[in-house]
Amino acid sequence: MATVTGRLMKSASFSVSLMALMAGAAHAQTPVAQTPLNEPITEVIVTVQKREQTLLSVPAAVTAFNSSFMNDVGITDFQELAQFVPGFEVQDQSPNNPGFIMRGITSDSGTATGEARVSVFQDGLSISRSRGAYIELFDLNRVEIAKGPQSTLFGRGALIGAVNVIQNKADPTDFDASAQVGFGNYDYRLTELMMNLPVTDKLAVRLATRFKSRDGYTENLLGGEDFNSLDTRAARAVISYSPTDRLNFDVIVNYQEDTPAGTGFKSGTFTPTNPQTGAVIGDLSPYSGAALSAAGGFKGGRDLGLERYVWGTTVLGRYEISDTLSLSSLSAYRRFTASEVFDADGMSLPLTVFGEDAYGKVWTQELRLNYDGNDKLSWFAGVSYFDEEARTAVPLQIDERVASVFLTNQLPRPTVPSYPFIQAALQSTPSLAALYPLLDPAHRETSTSFGETRSFDVFGDITYRLTPKFEISGGVRYTKDDKTSGYSASVVGNSGLASASFAQSTVTSYVTQYVQATGMMPSSAQQTAVFNQALMGALSLPLGIFKQPTAGNGNRIDRDFEDDGFTYRLVGRYLFSDTLNAYASISRGRQPKTLSGDSGSTPLSAAVFTEADSETVDSLEAGVKARLFDGRMSWDSAVYYYHYDNFQTSVATNTGNVITVSAGEAKAYGLETQTYYRATPGVDLFATYAYNHARFGNGLYDGNHFRLSPDHTVSLGARLKKEFGLGTLSFTPSYVWQSEVYFDDNNDLPQFQPAVAGLRPVADTKQDETQDAYGLLNLRLGFKPARGPWEVELFGTNVTDEDYIKDAGNVGDTLGIATFIQGEPSMYGVTLKLKY
Repeated sequence: MATVTGRLMKSASFSVSLMALMAGAAHAQTPVAQTPLNEPITEVIVTVQKREQTLLSVPAAVTAFNSSFMNDVGITDFQELAQFVPGFEVQDQSPNNPGFIMRGITSDSGTATGEARVSVFQDGLSISRSRGAYIELFDLNRVEIAKGPQSTLFGRGALIGAVNVIQNKADPTDFDASAQVGFGNYDYRLTELMMNLPVTDKLAVRLATRFKSRDGYTENLLGGEDFNSLDTRAARAVISYSPTDRLNFDVIVNYQEDTPAGTGFKSGTFTPTNPQTGAVIGDLSPYSGAALSAAGGFKGGRDLGLERYVWGTTVLGRYEISDTLSLSSLSAYRRFTASEVFDADGMSLPLTVFGEDAYGKVWTQELRLNYDGNDKLSWFAGVSYFDEEARTAVPLQIDERVASVFLTNQLPRPTVPSYPFIQAALQSTPSLAALYPLLDPAHRETSTSFGETRSFDVFGDITYRLTPKFEISGGVRYTKDDKTSGYSASVVGNSGLASASFAQSTVTSYVTQYVQATGMMPSSAQQTAVFNQALMGALSLPLGIFKQPTAGNGNRIDRDFEDDGFTYRLVGRYLFSDTLNAYASISRGRQPKTLSGDSGSTPLSAAVFTEADSETVDSLEAGVKARLFDGRMSWDSAVYYYHYDNFQTSVATNTGNVITVSAGEAKAYGLETQTYYRATPGVDLFATYAYNHARFGNGLYDGNHFRLSPDHTVSLGARLKKEFGLGTLSFTPSYVWQSEVYFDDNNDLPQFQPAVAGLRPVADTKQDETQDAYGLLNLRLGFKPARGPWEVELFGTNVTDEDYIKDAGNVGDTLGIATFIQGEPSMYGVTLKLKY
């Protein structure tokens, strides 16, 4: 009741604020200035090379969007953003589990010891750890996406690209305010408010907030909230202060919380049934309802779903020492906590229920000196310090009654049986019947990874113009890491299933030794006696099914290590004219060495750490950039080739843990092109295409496709505006398409998924964890009056209701029972926007 009351109070508060803002704006009735439709397209100014430049001037594959474009095409989050960026994909399984994919490389590891390959920045602050990286995109100045190794420019983790979100700062020159509300199917609701408040001619405050919610689109067949919903609240406060003409500061405070219902992990093996009666209530289609639930008492009786909180403060400072030299400072602290409960096996019966409790905090300080003195020379140099602590705990609850029947392959497929079937199966199997009193319906195990990083960087970059038409740029960064990887595991209660497995292993060892010593088989009575003795001993131990506890039943075991290395770039750029240039570059990206912890083979033993050596990628890239037809058309194209050594990938161990290992060499090459064209006044067209051929070389997955990496992606769209007496009518259609994609580096090939005793009772021989090529059509229709501060827009996404999956395999795949997550179906609604 308190939660409901709180939400009602919040809604009431926002409604009052919104009505007040609308009343003030309506009273003003100031004519809204219309953007001239026949001017050249506006070039987005970017700071990829740490100075303000047009996209045409940056010798790298960069895509940048300003707030105008993002508003027109309806970009509100990273997944929507990626649809219009060639070579960039985002998989939003949930706000807690996003995948950022750049030119075939995926960055989505949830472990505390992993490193991000694709860095995400918020005003220069690295927010790349995946459980805290997915943020709402609202009240922004622009977003810059730089592809290719960007370590020398962006720093930590930008192995193969970087995304930089630049938020609007406070403006002391003018009061500004805006609001919008939206409604749609699946009870979609959106509220946004922004207010810019000048305090003095040197000080201003900017406040912005967003509330977004939507019911789930995957039906919960067992009742309760439907799966794959949205429930997000985000807020930002910015204080901008310029005490002198040469000195300015921005203090930015961000907060976001996400509390959606559970992720819809739909089983592709077992049909949904009523767990009490066994009645079939669904089918195996990934596009229909799922029968999922949290087991009783798990994590204090939590329902399926996510509770995630992200907050942080960034202080940006800039001092112009002279007309040619400036000093910039970035100081930031950020923290997130995320707790998620999910039914990862996709079955109606509670074989397993998982949780993930992630925590991370980071403090960083950077100082950078910039010089831009004349037409020939520009450079920057600096130092940075990065201090991070991360922790990811994965609690697991297992119903041993269901697990014993599953692991002995007695569950009929595809119809999931009921509890009465489980009891009957246990009682009809002599070995299981004897164990029945020992089987724990709520056996719990928890494994936790810990990561600590203290990193120091020294970097520099220089651009020199040899002639008016030819310039070269070069940069280098040295990174020194002091790191700690930790691991712990614990078990609650005695596992009858694990104890029986331990006792049987003891009997097998006894028989082998007896035969070797006597040449005879021990009697059944002898074997039974050994089994019973071993069973009683095992029941006295904190024995796990998947995870054996570390010493002390949960002690943390650490390993300290160091890592260091150089990254670099060298670029040449030639200007054929003021509107046409070409560039070529060679660069190196680097992923630091990692240590991944896992349980030992026996309880209370030392953890086992697996080392993955540092990964490097050498890149060759060439590109052409042009502004044609008197500035009404922009066109960029790039080709690239990558060679990876010690390519790091995540694999599941026989204990169900995910660790990072080296998969050997890998190669990728591709082509990207993007264009924006103002055909006539009021008719803007845009298109992108990317080809990426990313394959493993020698090593574990020789010849396999990279996961989540389609070979081909296309986006097409238009911004159409027509002025008439009453105002301006706008229409923005867009279409995005991608070719087939695999969801795991093993490409769901049978040789990587054999039957494993105690884990995967049946080999996975069906290659179904893929998504065929598909396309999505989105439409937006708006009206803005000639006089008046408002506009209204109708929107539809996936208007043809295309069926697709956005993830497959998941944790259930470790057990040989892959699950599938449905992509968003057709959604539509209306948005009312108001600007003071």
